[in-house]
Amino acid sequence: IYNNTSKNRLTGSFLTPLTYSLSVYLVRQLTSPLLLQRLRMKGIRSPDHSRALIKEKLTADPDSEIATTSLRVSLMCPLGKMRLTVPCRAVTCSHLQCFDAALYLQMNEKKPTWICPVCDKKADYENLIIDGLFLEILNDCSDVDEIKFQEDGTWCPMRPKKDPVKFSVHSVGKSSVVAHPVELNLNKKTDVIDLTLESSSSSDDDDDDTSTTPPSKRQCIYISKNEEIHAKG
Repeated sequence: IYNNTSKNRLTGSFLTPLTYSLSVYLVRQLTSPLLLQRLRMKGIRSPDHSRALIKEKLTADPDSEIATTSLRVSLMCPLGKMRLTVPCRAVTCSHLQCFDAALYLQMNEKKPTWICPVCDKKADYENLIIDGLFLEILNDCSDVDEIKFQEDGTWCPMRPKKDPVKFSVHSVGKSSVVAHPVELNLNKKTDVIDLTLESSSSSDDDDDDTSTTPPSKRQCIYISKNEEIHAKG
């Protein structure tokens, strides 16, 4: 088979008695922005569908001794560790966690694997959907990176705990007390003064003075003979 460059025509010949069929396809590569545009045109999955899925997952099983009353979900994409912009997942996946559609399409444009980054199962482009409930959450809550779903399908933000606050109390007069909040800075370095060094050095100096100073001479007591006779008498 060869291509005649002067005309857009393919010519082929077979040197075998067997019969073959030949197909020619004209294709073009689809870029990730174009795939994302087509994904948006497919529509957004209704938030009620996701709420029903949440209720189904959190419904207590009478045969199970362990009951799950809440479900924590991250608003960060597991691929780029960044906040979701177009939350999507495959309809074949059973989890609620979404990943960013734009980043997912860009990665598969370079190396097409089409594997879900959450459950490592097949997530083909035809099975991708944009989650409407996550879109509402991202628009309503812009200062948190994690949320918690309740049994009734509602959600609440999971904000990090604040640093503890220490109150310093000062007495004013005899009866009034004023308290001022002071934030604890756990990372602040404190200066430590070792008093043993000074005391040891001073003791060493004293020892040096003692060792260098000669011991005092004992005073001799002289007694005359007359005093000795009177003492005996």
